[in-house]
Amino acid sequence: MARLEEMSALEIGERLRTARNSAGKTQDDAANAIGVSRQTLISIEKGGRKVKPEELEHLAHFYDSSVNRLLARDAIHVDLNARFRRQGSEKRETSAAINTLNKLAASTVELERMLGIEFSPSYPPEQRILPGSIERQAEEAAMSLRHRLGVGLSPISDIVSLLEQELGIRVFIRPLPSEISGLFGYDPVVGACMVLNARHPWERRALTAAHETGHFVGSRSFVDVVELDESATTADERFATAFSLAFLMPPAAVRRKFQETIESDRRFTPRHLILMAHMFHVSPEAMCRQLERLELVPQGTFDSLRERGFNREFVRGVIGDVAPSSPNLPHNPRLAQLASSAYRRGLLSEGQLARMLDMDRVEVRHLLDAFGGGEGDEFAISLN
Repeated sequence: MARLEEMSALEIGERLRTARNSAGKTQDDAANAIGVSRQTLISIEKGGRKVKPEELEHLAHFYDSSVNRLLARDAIHVDLNARFRRQGSEKRETSAAINTLNKLAASTVELERMLGIEFSPSYPPEQRILPGSIERQAEEAAMSLRHRLGVGLSPISDIVSLLEQELGIRVFIRPLPSEISGLFGYDPVVGACMVLNARHPWERRALTAAHETGHFVGSRSFVDVVELDESATTADERFATAFSLAFLMPPAAVRRKFQETIESDRRFTPRHLILMAHMFHVSPEAMCRQLERLELVPQGTFDSLRERGFNREFVRGVIGDVAPSSPNLPHNPRLAQLASSAYRRGLLSEGQLARMLDMDRVEVRHLLDAFGGGEGDEFAISLN
């Protein structure tokens, strides 16, 4: 760890600015915390005036960080916030979600470096959106990525693991404000990353992940916030929306399954819709919208079903509760494994992990129990 006197005013100022943004604090908040004017704080962050040791200690505590972390040479200081602000995402709820993504992305990179893990994803080239049919370009891009990932026309049962393990996108699942489905960002230091709303049903999270993957493919250099009931107006949004549908529900596979159903039963009922949605690991609404888009059922079919009482209780009556989640299991196996390894090797304490991962100690203990609690040690495999 470097000492304060060994670090330039410009470098420590930039780290303090990034820490403030990650903590969701304003310049006025920070200035009040150390008893200086806003102009003085701005000068500190820009390197015009070097922060004093006692000010650094107060600011580290105020930003829920530590002096050691702020001064560490190998600490990751990433600011995705500025990229979102440049695109007008300045609502308070959005800012809180951005801070979550920023903190988790930086913490993951720190864990990797701490454990000596080299992260070198092989991203597919970004696809420019050209003049012509955006929907067709999105469908072609979705099929191209499916073939690259080796899934062909098969349903995708676990999109989070697929994106993390095969594409190297950092995916986090955390509680976000209810109106925000997810966010996507890209930074040269942390790479591509997204956060999905843990409060939303798993089918909704899958669709959000696919939507954000559309931005990864078509507009990687831009950041994105997905809000509920957001209409796709820009070319980027239309591309991402069409991509998400084609990626999770390939038109060729959907048409084939629909035709098989019609040929065998000579009709298409709500029960058939639910079973098709279950097969493709999406919600009945998403499946019905795709069927409407492909002109296999009349436009407005799902709206009509909903008006007649079609709801989640009806769905449960057909397939039961199939949500693939457990409150005692972490939503992100890779991040959980990194955290567990760091704890097991004595590199980080429970409290340090809680701060890094934006979790409370109970959640951290559940995570460590799931991935490092020692269960199954009697079946340990010797590598010698």
